[in-house]
Amino acid sequence: MSKLPNVHASTHPVIASKIAELRSAGSDSRAVRILTDEISTLLAYEATALGFSAERDSSDRGTTPKGHTYDKVELNPQRPCLVPVLRSGLGMQSSFLALLPVGTEVHHLGLFREEATLAAVEYYNRLPSMRADGPVDLAFILDPIVATGNTATAAIQILQEWGISRIVFCCIIASEQGLERIAKVWPEGTQFVVGQIDPGLDDKGYILPGMGDMGDRLYHTK
Repeated sequence: MSKLPNVHASTHPVIASKIAELRSAGSDSRAVRILTDEISTLLAYEATALGFSAERDSSDRGTTPKGHTYDKVELNPQRPCLVPVLRSGLGMQSSFLALLPVGTEVHHLGLFREEATLAAVEYYNRLPSMRADGPVDLAFILDPIVATGNTATAAIQILQEWGISRIVFCCIIASEQGLERIAKVWPEGTQFVVGQIDPGLDDKGYILPGMGDMGDRLYHTK
């Protein structure tokens, strides 16, 4: 895949090691939840570095327990939100919330892939009406797997139509084809953070080698 300016593929060795564990058929649901949480924490560190800037305010001073003063630091943008894609995106939610500022809004989108056409079908959307002071400044979309890219494209489209101009899409693995497709469809205002890129898709549109159905693996439903 040619290097795309809006794609950040992690090179963190711990992420690579934990994704290898996550792929294993021997990892039960408890292990899958723990590994997903750990990987998501590391991805959240990388994603927030792309999404935020820190500004020191010398006019607003704090005081340490020893009585020394320091410049307070403000994160910008100041109104982020988190958007897990149901249901597997929920496995990444708590890790991101632990790093994001207090007061971060959480909204959920329900999308599933229609097996015959591979099209994304929306079944749940509770995005609130736009506030009087405008939309949030930055959205982090969470979905562990990008295969064909159809679900990711639909989620980004929904949020852009809602009024969000800056989006960071975060996934644990992505197929080379799917990631390249969505990165080219959304070249501006959207960045993609991925733990690892897989080489291909099978004839049914499933990612190879992949890591199975993450919803089923997280919640032990099969």
